[in-house]
Amino acid sequence: MPRYVLLRHECPPDYRVGSHWDLMLEHESVLLTWSLSTLPAIWGGAEGVHEVAAEKLADHRLAYLDYEGPVSGNRGTVKRVVCGAFEWVSCDEECVEAELTSSKITLTNRGSTWLLSVVSK
Repeated sequence: MPRYVLLRHECPPDYRVGSHWDLMLEHESVLLTWSLSTLPAIWGGAEGVHEVAAEKLADHRLAYLDYEGPVSGNRGTVKRVVCGAFEWVSCDEECVEAELTSSKITLTNRGSTWLLSVVSK
């Protein structure tokens, strides 16, 4: 089964972007990666469907599934928040759907940004 990880990326104060979360989904030999400035409320224990904006980043190395620590180039540090195995529902350039242990996620391409929708199981 493919794996996923949600990392907290703490960035230095003078870095071009603020601290955020990185959602990474294993796909073939890379991690499809999105940056989230806020987490869906459902991941904090709320019920229902929750949506947040997500920025698609370049694919990352599989090493980030197990890595915690400094990021090269003085880009801060990452710490694992949650990880596990998941099942793909669909994956293409416009929409990504996956079944995690406790929720179903859908990432929809909206042009300049993506929308992450999370539904509890």
